[in-house]
Amino acid sequence: MRTSPALGRKLISVATVSAALLTAATASAAAAPEPAPRAAVPAAQTAAAPGTPADRLIVGYKSGAAEAKSDRAAAADAEAKGAGAEENLDFRRRLGTGAALVGLGEDLTRTDVADVVAEYRADPQVAYVVPDRLNTPQADPNDTDYAKQWDLFEATAGMNVPGAWPTSTGSGVTVAVIDTGYAAHSDLAANIVGGYDFIADTAVSVDGDGRDGNPADPGDWYNAGECGPGVPAGNSSWHGTHVAGTVAAVTGNNKGMAGVAHGAKVSPVRVLGKCGGYDSDIIDAITWASGGTVSGVPANAHVAKVINMSLGGDGACTSATQSAVDAAVNRGTTVVVAAGNDNDNVAGHSPGNCNNVISVAATNRSGAKASYSNYGSLVDIAAPGGQTGTANGIYSTLNSGTRTPSTESYAYYQGTSMAAPHIAGLAALMKSAEPALTPAQIESAIKTNARTLPGSCSGGCGAGLADAARTVQAVAGGTPTGPTFSSTSSVAVPDAGAAVESPITVSGRSGNAPAALQVQVDITHTYRGDLVVDLVAPDGSAYRLKSSSSSDSADDVRTTYSVNASAETADGTWKLRVQDVAAQDTGRINAWSLTV
Repeated sequence: MRTSPALGRKLISVATVSAALLTAATASAAAAPEPAPRAAVPAAQTAAAPGTPADRLIVGYKSGAAEAKSDRAAAADAEAKGAGAEENLDFRRRLGTGAALVGLGEDLTRTDVADVVAEYRADPQVAYVVPDRLNTPQADPNDTDYAKQWDLFEATAGMNVPGAWPTSTGSGVTVAVIDTGYAAHSDLAANIVGGYDFIADTAVSVDGDGRDGNPADPGDWYNAGECGPGVPAGNSSWHGTHVAGTVAAVTGNNKGMAGVAHGAKVSPVRVLGKCGGYDSDIIDAITWASGGTVSGVPANAHVAKVINMSLGGDGACTSATQSAVDAAVNRGTTVVVAAGNDNDNVAGHSPGNCNNVISVAATNRSGAKASYSNYGSLVDIAAPGGQTGTANGIYSTLNSGTRTPSTESYAYYQGTSMAAPHIAGLAALMKSAEPALTPAQIESAIKTNARTLPGSCSGGCGAGLADAARTVQAVAGGTPTGPTFSSTSSVAVPDAGAAVESPITVSGRSGNAPAALQVQVDITHTYRGDLVVDLVAPDGSAYRLKSSSSSDSADDVRTTYSVNASAETADGTWKLRVQDVAAQDTGRINAWSLTV
């Protein structure tokens, strides 16, 4: 990012234009034998599909329970659980695994389903209860240029976006793109909602008038010297249209590209014109987009829960800008900003150095800091921004006009302007998956679930490279799909003896462990009720997976536990601790694993 040096007025410059576009749980786990206090039921345990409450549940009973063998007992239990939740439940059939399929009736809300799930979870004879989820054929989007979008799916430096789509596409969330406005594009049109043109100065607006309800981008071209001595001529950037495509291009339409949050809507808010844009216009845009009142401007009918600002200039974050950001966040809007393209510490560049924003650095296709990207302790997260070399850039919607709008097109751009909308799209996915999330919780979850930057970043690129699938699944209460770390070393469990431990070292997972850490255990024992099993975190904190029980005479412990380990650092040595607390039987830890 580079500020325009001219006109004797403070302008905020378009990030990519200014850089020449750089173009070409707690200790009680749900599966523990003893009843746990009733807790909130994660959204993922109430849905048959994203946004659709389940109408059937699969209930697994422990082997000693009458309901595990008797259909009559399972039916009676369904009736009793339904009475407890004030719903009509019915036993449908027995699955091949022995689990019971239970119908929930019609027109249940997510809250209704959660009440039923809570009834089952509170029963110590229930091993698990999960929704009977609706599965659909899974394939890459049919968008014709999807293969060009390495930033979404490549294993090394992509943001693992497709893995988030089965849980959320951003439906119900509006993202305000505060930028150059919008040039009509058929791969975006269905996801565009009303915006506003906040450029008051006609010398900047280019469209011949001041503020109005039309956020169309007329072009931001300029002649040599028009934006300052020595500044060469520049063509129109269509910058806001490129950013909007990354956020929410229509997906699955057999055309063009895929958007990160293609179920979301984009409100184009125009603040940048010829040579940049004023702080004052940007401040009003932040206020209006987040639902605040701006004198002389109609109320916003499409209040944004996420704002993207791929713009910036030199200097400190002013009190005026900070005040607008703080007010937006207090209204519940997450503000995402580009860190800047100066290869400099972001501390000297606004709004990337403001408080209460998610400041985004850019990475290249190898996962290292892009050469142009700003860095520093004020950067919160990194996302793909691309690097010079056409196919290594970020592919998105554009217009072919060099000055005024012409035909719609697509192009590769590079910059932190391209990284920021990846995070804005991720924030929309999260907000759609769990609407109660606050801006602070969204920022925290993005950081916590980031993965270690594949390449280097001298100076600091925040928590690492954002991981969309892991983050969305964490906030939705789903199962992590990160890497699995395993131990197959056999450890004998002595009869009525001291506890033994089996270690696993986790590495390369920056941030904290998931809120639904999956712990798979394979323990041989001829009377498993003798066993106490704990997961020990790297800092020594112990999470009880299984308590002893004199009435549990079955063999072996072969199951998966889900542990809320979000307070623990993911990297480090984890241990499975097993103790036999009664005499006459021995056992062995055969193997165990962690999916983080």
